[in-house]
Amino acid sequence: MEAKAIAKQVRISPIKARLVIDLIRGKDVSEAKTILVNYNTKASKMILKVLDSATANAVNNNKMDEENLFVSEARVDAGPVMKRIMFDSRGHIGHKDKRTSHIVISVKER
Repeated sequence: MEAKAIAKQVRISPIKARLVIDLIRGKDVSEAKTILVNYNTKASKMILKVLDSATANAVNNNKMDEENLFVSEARVDAGPVMKRIMFDSRGHIGHKDKRTSHIVISVKER
Protein backbone atom coordinates (compact mmCIF):
# COMPACT_ATOMS: atom_id res chain seq x y z
CA MET A 1 0.00 0.00 0.00
CA GLU A 2 1.19 3.50 -0.73
CA ALA A 3 0.36 7.02 0.35
CA LYS A 4 0.61 10.01 -1.94
CA ALA A 5 0.79 13.79 -1.68
CA ILE A 6 0.60 16.32 -4.50
CA ALA A 7 1.33 20.05 -4.52
CA LYS A 8 -0.07 21.73 -7.61
CA GLN A 9 0.92 25.01 -9.25
CA VAL A 10 3.95 25.62 -7.06
CA ARG A 11 5.76 28.79 -8.18
CA ILE A 12 9.12 27.29 -9.07
CA SER A 13 10.58 26.16 -12.35
CA PRO A 14 10.34 22.38 -12.90
CA ILE A 15 13.97 22.24 -14.02
CA LYS A 16 15.18 23.68 -10.70
CA ALA A 17 12.88 21.43 -8.67
CA ARG A 18 13.97 18.27 -10.52
CA LEU A 19 17.57 18.84 -9.47
CA VAL A 20 16.51 18.48 -5.83
CA ILE A 21 13.90 15.75 -6.18
CA ASP A 22 16.42 13.46 -7.91
CA LEU A 23 18.39 13.39 -4.65
CA ILE A 24 15.59 11.75 -2.61
CA ARG A 25 14.07 9.24 -5.03
CA GLY A 26 14.27 5.70 -3.58
CA LYS A 27 15.67 6.78 -0.20
CA ASP A 28 14.20 6.17 3.26
CA VAL A 29 11.92 8.96 4.49
CA SER A 30 14.20 9.88 7.39
CA GLU A 31 17.22 10.07 5.09
CA ALA A 32 15.27 12.10 2.52
CA LYS A 33 14.18 14.59 5.20
CA THR A 34 17.79 14.98 6.34
CA ILE A 35 18.91 15.70 2.78
CA LEU A 36 16.16 18.27 2.21
CA VAL A 37 16.74 20.08 5.52
CA ASN A 38 20.43 20.50 4.77
CA TYR A 39 19.95 21.47 1.12
CA ASN A 40 19.41 25.23 1.09
CA THR A 41 17.11 25.99 -1.86
CA LYS A 42 13.56 27.14 -2.38
CA ALA A 43 12.75 23.81 -4.05
CA SER A 44 13.95 21.78 -1.06
CA LYS A 45 11.61 23.66 1.29
CA MET A 46 8.61 23.00 -0.98
CA ILE A 47 9.52 19.34 -1.53
CA LEU A 48 9.97 18.86 2.23
CA LYS A 49 6.40 20.06 2.82
CA VAL A 50 5.06 17.55 0.29
CA LEU A 51 7.17 14.75 1.78
CA ASP A 52 5.88 15.57 5.27
CA SER A 53 2.32 15.50 3.93
CA ALA A 54 2.81 12.12 2.23
CA THR A 55 4.33 10.71 5.43
CA ALA A 56 1.42 12.02 7.50
CA ASN A 57 -1.05 10.48 5.04
CA ALA A 58 0.69 7.12 5.36
CA VAL A 59 0.81 7.19 9.16
CA ASN A 60 -2.66 8.62 9.86
CA ASN A 61 -4.79 7.23 7.04
CA ASN A 62 -3.13 3.90 6.23
CA LYS A 63 -1.68 3.01 9.68
CA MET A 64 1.86 2.52 8.34
CA ASP A 65 4.98 2.69 10.48
CA GLU A 66 7.03 5.83 9.77
CA GLU A 67 10.34 4.02 10.36
CA ASN A 68 9.70 1.59 7.47
CA LEU A 69 8.66 4.16 4.85
CA PHE A 70 10.66 4.96 1.73
CA VAL A 71 10.09 7.30 -1.23
CA SER A 72 8.72 5.07 -3.97
CA GLU A 73 7.81 7.81 -6.45
CA ALA A 74 9.07 11.37 -6.63
CA ARG A 75 8.51 13.49 -9.69
CA VAL A 76 8.05 17.09 -10.77
CA ASP A 77 5.70 17.80 -13.66
CA ALA A 78 5.38 21.08 -15.49
CA GLY A 79 2.39 23.18 -14.54
CA PRO A 80 0.79 26.10 -16.35
CA VAL A 81 3.04 28.95 -17.45
CA MET A 82 2.19 32.53 -16.54
CA LYS A 83 3.32 34.59 -19.51
CA ARG A 84 4.44 38.10 -18.67
CA ILE A 85 5.80 40.78 -20.99
CA MET A 86 8.67 43.14 -20.45
CA PHE A 87 9.51 46.03 -22.68
CA ASP A 88 12.67 45.59 -24.67
CA SER A 89 14.87 47.87 -26.69
CA ARG A 90 13.84 49.42 -30.00
CA GLY A 91 10.12 49.11 -29.23
CA HIS A 92 10.12 45.33 -29.03
CA ILE A 93 8.34 43.28 -26.40
CA GLY A 94 10.23 40.51 -24.63
CA HIS A 95 8.76 37.60 -22.73
CA LYS A 96 9.31 36.66 -19.11
CA ASP A 97 7.67 33.28 -18.55
CA LYS A 98 6.84 32.44 -14.92
CA ARG A 99 6.87 28.65 -14.77
CA THR A 100 5.01 26.50 -12.24
CA SER A 101 5.36 22.89 -11.11
CA HIS A 102 3.30 19.99 -9.82
CA ILE A 103 5.24 18.04 -7.16
CA VAL A 104 4.17 14.40 -6.64
CA ILE A 105 5.60 12.18 -3.89
CA SER A 106 4.50 8.65 -2.98
CA VAL A 107 5.77 6.64 -0.02
CA LYS A 108 5.55 2.88 0.56
CA GLU A 109 6.37 0.56 3.38
CA ARG A 110 9.35 -1.79 3.08
